[in-house]
Amino acid sequence: MLKSRSGGQLVVDALQVHGVDTIFGVPGESYLPVLDALHDSPIRFIINRQEGGAAFMADAYGKLTGKPGICFVTRGPGATNASIGVHTAYQDSTAMILFIGQVGNDFVEREAFQEIDYRRMFGPMAKWVAQIDRAERVPEYIAHAFQVATSGRPGPVVLALPEDMLAQVAEVADTRHYTPVQACASPQQLAQLRSMLEAAQRPLVLLGGSGWDQAACRQIADFATRNHLPMACAFRFQDLMDNAHPNYVGDVGIGVNPKLAQRFQDADLIVAIGPRLGEMTTGGYSVLQAPIPKQKLVHIHSDALELGRVYQADLMINSGMKEIAAALDGIGNLETKSSWQAALSTAKTELAAWQSEPAIFARENAPLNLWQVVQDIMQATPADTIITNGAGNYATWAHRYFRYGGLRTQLAPTSGAMGYSVPSGVAAKIAQPERTVITFAGDGEYMMNGQELATAVQYGAGVIILVFNNGMYGTIRMHQEREFPARVSGTELHNPDFAALARAYGAAGETVSSTAEFAPALQRALEHTRSHNLPALIELRYDGNLITPGATLASLRKLAQEAGK
Repeated sequence: MLKSRSGGQLVVDALQVHGVDTIFGVPGESYLPVLDALHDSPIRFIINRQEGGAAFMADAYGKLTGKPGICFVTRGPGATNASIGVHTAYQDSTAMILFIGQVGNDFVEREAFQEIDYRRMFGPMAKWVAQIDRAERVPEYIAHAFQVATSGRPGPVVLALPEDMLAQVAEVADTRHYTPVQACASPQQLAQLRSMLEAAQRPLVLLGGSGWDQAACRQIADFATRNHLPMACAFRFQDLMDNAHPNYVGDVGIGVNPKLAQRFQDADLIVAIGPRLGEMTTGGYSVLQAPIPKQKLVHIHSDALELGRVYQADLMINSGMKEIAAALDGIGNLETKSSWQAALSTAKTELAAWQSEPAIFARENAPLNLWQVVQDIMQATPADTIITNGAGNYATWAHRYFRYGGLRTQLAPTSGAMGYSVPSGVAAKIAQPERTVITFAGDGEYMMNGQELATAVQYGAGVIILVFNNGMYGTIRMHQEREFPARVSGTELHNPDFAALARAYGAAGETVSSTAEFAPALQRALEHTRSHNLPALIELRYDGNLITPGATLASLRKLAQEAGK
């Protein structure tokens, strides 16, 4: 049915056709007709304080809901600020669509005010970048954007909206709702996979990537249970399996359990379902040697172009995660070996030892025990609690010690982007307000997008933010002491009073300096967020010398000096 509408109205109507209920963004005069059309739309426009925060929120929303996250920003500076979220969505394989206001077609290629060629700017970090120059093609372009973002390996799409196009009036019909397309394994591939598993003495399954849903995770877990298969998760995909599951043996990434890393080295078959097998997951391409690992390798991925990109696997299967999970659920029981069950039991024992309290707090007589902080969180919160974090050494406490309850309980950037923690926590609480959301943020990392606490207050998002304050960019300082011991340069931080700053925004704020103080502060934060629907922040002040669960800066410096650095 043909309708006469402006380009701005066509954009909003197309978003409604594709089921969009929430948009994150910062307003700009370059897309005023879209803002006007949103006035009468049921779609929520979440007003952010900076475009980087908006783009991170869209990425987090996409991870959490399985639907494309939608972000709107203005041209030039707005687009450059938002680019960090696009890069994260690309590396994390998150479906996301970034809409950017653009100069009018009558000004294009003159380096007009804030003009950028977005095809060249975003080309290397998006699945598709395009500009809609004619209003009548808005439904077509947006339908294609959703199709590209969700099919195969999910990822970001960027669409530029010229100012004059949004004001044009066109008579055009709406499209249908998008339908994601995924490949699936052939019967021959499934038969070969079964044969390889049954021939293996020391198999190991690695889960990762995006495109999963609850049913797929349950089917994979059931497959592992029936066949006594140890299941590990890739870097920052720990929530693909309930960490309490008998077959879960840990995560592979930064700070991997050495026993698990050795188990990967000793495996005679690794079945990687979903991960890209990138640098972080493979320990710099060392746990799996590139391009031909010594272990037999089955690599299953939703993007055919990812298969064989780094590793020449013995079997490569192009399949979506839902499709491969259903296929494996349907192949029945394998002819398992008694050694599999024994190896699984040993791996679980190794994981428990890895997650036990580190000796560093007692040895250093530390007032605040961060391991106990994580134990207190797990005791006080439900199993479906969402944990979010950005990048930094502080995230180790969440990755190593928190036991994730299953799919969509972890939001963290595999891109290693700092500034992700607060926006992702706010987005999670906006998208699913009934769930408990706790954000782990470093002191340096928090300051990159802490302004989104104002967004949380504005929209009643009762997220709890833990700021790990050690007065430094800890990860860089750690590497600095390893390479240039006792030569501190560029890593010290002078921080505000984070609790007071939170109260200035309208959130609750407390400061904790000892272990005994944390559990009561957490209870007060939980009560505040539940009764007032407002955020709470707890600043954790601790000794910066305690840089990791197993090392101090002083010990790293000493080792480096003894090595002659």
